[in-house]
Amino acid sequence: MTKVYGDFDQETLDIEYLISKTVPAIEPFLADYARLSEEARTLPGVREDVAYGNNPQEVVDIFPAGDSSPVFIFIHGGYWRMLSQKESAFMAPTMAQRGIAVVSVNYTLVGEGASISEIVRQCRAAIAWTYKNARDFGGDPNRIFVGGSSAGGHLTGMMVAGGWHEEFGIPADTIKGAVPLSGLHDLEPVRLSCINEWAKLDEAEARQNSPVHHLPDSGCPLIVTYGASETNEFKRQSALLANAWSAKGWRADLFEHPDRNHFDIVFDLGDPDSLLGKKVFAMIENT
Repeated sequence: MTKVYGDFDQETLDIEYLISKTVPAIEPFLADYARLSEEARTLPGVREDVAYGNNPQEVVDIFPAGDSSPVFIFIHGGYWRMLSQKESAFMAPTMAQRGIAVVSVNYTLVGEGASISEIVRQCRAAIAWTYKNARDFGGDPNRIFVGGSSAGGHLTGMMVAGGWHEEFGIPADTIKGAVPLSGLHDLEPVRLSCINEWAKLDEAEARQNSPVHHLPDSGCPLIVTYGASETNEFKRQSALLANAWSAKGWRADLFEHPDRNHFDIVFDLGDPDSLLGKKVFAMIENT
């Protein structure tokens, strides 16, 4: 068989990136995302569909947690083509209880006409908007943290990349810590896989939107993890970013979660007693 990337032929590369095949069905997880996020919207003071830009899809849902609270910005996954901020607030009740505000970000999906580059731009605009407006909902602009899973993990990686902050009018150290879960940090193998049927990346755009090719001058602490049942390529992608970070002398806590898969690891963001939750809450509360 012809090799298309490393030792992978087309079929095996495609299997590595078809992450939904690692679980019997994704629908139960999507249903839980929606149900728990709907419950989160019953919290007091929730602000829905707050615009951070001019595109109708450029909105956030805000879950306040009192005055001068740290802010956790969550960027949803869905392989850039599904989900929204409405299914992405399941961690908000626990975080609010611990005094951490949550901002859940929406962006235009690739099926709605956005490129990966445009999605990255939108998420950066959401970060900048949050920094500039945090005090309006009781947040502390000097204690902003970002996390996301899968495509959201990739987008989190692009938020901690360097070279974009001046354009958006915010300090380079705006983000004080990040949690990329099961992220994709080199998009070249993604471009060469069947995922490119909807990602529609060319070689230049794949490199432009690969976090490992755009490391910042100074890196914030990272918590990088993935589920034990994920494919080797997804595991390698997480290690790629964490190892590049560590090579610069920056803190990157990389670990495999033994009891989680690609789709349920995000629930631990709302569980302070879980392996991931303990690390995330310690990072936020001790900063």
